[in-house]
Amino acid sequence: MPRFVVHEHHARRLHWDLRLEHEGVLVSFAVPKGVPLRPGERRLAVRTPDHALGYIDFEGEIPEGHYGAGTVAIWDRGAYETVEGGPGGHWAVRLGGQRLRGRWALIPFPKAGEGAHLLVRAREPEA
Repeated sequence: MPRFVVHEHHARRLHWDLRLEHEGVLVSFAVPKGVPLRPGERRLAVRTPDHALGYIDFEGEIPEGHYGAGTVAIWDRGAYETVEGGPGGHWAVRLGGQRLRGRWALIPFPKAGEGAHLLVRAREPEA
């Protein structure tokens, strides 16, 4: 199964980076207010440059003058599966992390700018 990581990133502004392993890279989204935790809750997520797979385990300091300068800590990680779609459009995933367990959807939201998405915590179907 492919892996994911959520980095808590203290850069110019505190935000979280959701990174999903896909085709040899980490497809990355900056989530300014954090990953939504309650079903139906949604947050802005902006596509950022892909990162190398080795970045999945990174924690530490990015020096001033470099892209993303600031402190990075792993907030959650685990495996995920794609439920539908993919990184080019609507992308629904099931995360299996230590904190994040369940379904989320990344929905393109062009009104908010290039690369903007809504990250939505999906309601789970009744058992």
